[in-house]
Amino acid sequence: MSIKTGFISGLVLLFFVLNLPASAQELPPAKCIPQDALICLHLSQPKALLELLAGAEMTEAITSLPLYQQQSSSPKFREFVNTIRFLETSLGTDWRTGLAQLTGGGITVAICPNDTVVAIVDAEDQSLLERLHEIFLSIARAEAAKQGHADRIASKEYDGVTAWTFDGNEAHAIIGKRLILANRAEALKTVLDLRAQKEGATLADSAAYEAAQRAAQAEAVATVFMNLEPFTNLPPVAEVLEKSRNNPLAALFFAGIAESFRSSHWLSVGLDIEGRTLTLDALTDGKVSGETSPAAFALPHKAGDGARPNLSVPRRIAALSLYRDLHDFYAAKDELFPERTSGLIFFENMMGIFFTGRDLTSEVLAETEPEVRLVVAEQQYDPEVGTPQVRLPAFAVILRLRDPEQFGRVAEEAWQKAVGLINFTRGQQALPGLIIDRPAHGQTKFTMAYFSTTDVEDKTKLETRFNVRPALAMPGDYLVLSSTDGLACDLIDALGQGGGAKQAPLAQTHSLLEVDGTQLASVLRANRESMVRQDMVKKGKTKAEAEAGIDLLITVVECIDGAKLDIGTRDGLMAVKLQAQLNLPHP
Repeated sequence: MSIKTGFISGLVLLFFVLNLPASAQELPPAKCIPQDALICLHLSQPKALLELLAGAEMTEAITSLPLYQQQSSSPKFREFVNTIRFLETSLGTDWRTGLAQLTGGGITVAICPNDTVVAIVDAEDQSLLERLHEIFLSIARAEAAKQGHADRIASKEYDGVTAWTFDGNEAHAIIGKRLILANRAEALKTVLDLRAQKEGATLADSAAYEAAQRAAQAEAVATVFMNLEPFTNLPPVAEVLEKSRNNPLAALFFAGIAESFRSSHWLSVGLDIEGRTLTLDALTDGKVSGETSPAAFALPHKAGDGARPNLSVPRRIAALSLYRDLHDFYAAKDELFPERTSGLIFFENMMGIFFTGRDLTSEVLAETEPEVRLVVAEQQYDPEVGTPQVRLPAFAVILRLRDPEQFGRVAEEAWQKAVGLINFTRGQQALPGLIIDRPAHGQTKFTMAYFSTTDVEDKTKLETRFNVRPALAMPGDYLVLSSTDGLACDLIDALGQGGGAKQAPLAQTHSLLEVDGTQLASVLRANRESMVRQDMVKKGKTKAEAEAGIDLLITVVECIDGAKLDIGTRDGLMAVKLQAQLNLPHP
């Protein structure tokens, strides 16, 4: 059996860094990790993650992929399968059961300065762990002898513990049910010294780690601690954070996140698994203060304030709901963005034209409530109008107005000026313009514009511009700016069915994003041929390669039934929660 040393090392890492628990005699892993660890991952319930990733449903989903079926016939894949079968036979157990026994107590992986990595895994079955080590030792010795590097396989006693290396670089030791693995001998020595409670501070002694542990969810399957101070001081990271401060649009959408990271000492992330639902819960200790900070216009001022629930419409791909005080945000633009960018100047000039010189702060944005919602949905095309060759989703922005009756006329005039400017510009280029119409949907009359297809012979492959049929609707207290009249009608229905003020806000949540994977996959499938051609032209792929890549993307997207991201505050900390619902076939 010929297996390269690098492949052996990979299998060692696979088996020993993916799962394990701590025995009663051993200290908690955090008491064996150096205090200067930058990142520490602790998997406390490996079996829960193993059941999700290697259970019957996931196995069927993976093995049904065309990419898996293609790779399963390759020599490397067959060699890997033969190796797994050899290990199963040698250990007398199947790989799932063996992996669960080798990783039942927990896994801790720490990344420390100077590219040092340490892993601590605690097995449920000490005998199985020792037998597996003997198998890898025998294989490593055979491979090293073939290559004339037998001296790379060595062991050494240190403080009553036998330490091994299989390649002269990594170092590991088995102590009872615990495996300690490091990518260099010095790191293993440090861990053994901390385990023996010699001099040296541990991660458990860190005030930041202790605070992060208190904030983390106790029932989490896995947690990640990250010491942020070394990272936020790195020039590339500092540059990104600074750019978000100087970009008005980025500051508005990501308000509070960049500010929190600038002042944070730590980041805590917890993973919870319940059935097919994965939940990531992240917290940082950064404080956001200052009346002119972008976050000051995103953080709800009252305990019960927050973003409204997202609107639900047919064929919805994504929806975003924001709590943003646009008036106060723009009123503080001189303090927030002292340097006048070309983009900001252009925006102000265009708004001055559309709103007939009205003051954008006091006469336009002052008319809006701190409620901004966006919706993206797959289009449903009218056969009589035609179908574009590239099918783009429809999107819309929804604002709630303080005085819709008075401001409605102002918004209508601005919208028609914008359409007129588009038509004027296209007319200069001898291109067809938009035709304005005033249809009604239910009790709401709205304004829309469209490109006529009357003179188009083939309506099955229209130009991309026919994806756009801009519309302005004002149902109740709301202003809807939509890229299509179809989505505008759906939003009129949604806002009239409890999607407006009747919906209670999500307390202390300032941003809520939801994505429907199934609907997104539907859009990708509708544009599959165009995407394949694009990959062939831009990336130089063959048709088979492009089709395989696009099909894999669609399959992966289909596996996410839905995802939800909400950002806000919790007990004075910035909180980010991501939930993903898996969509796996039944076995």
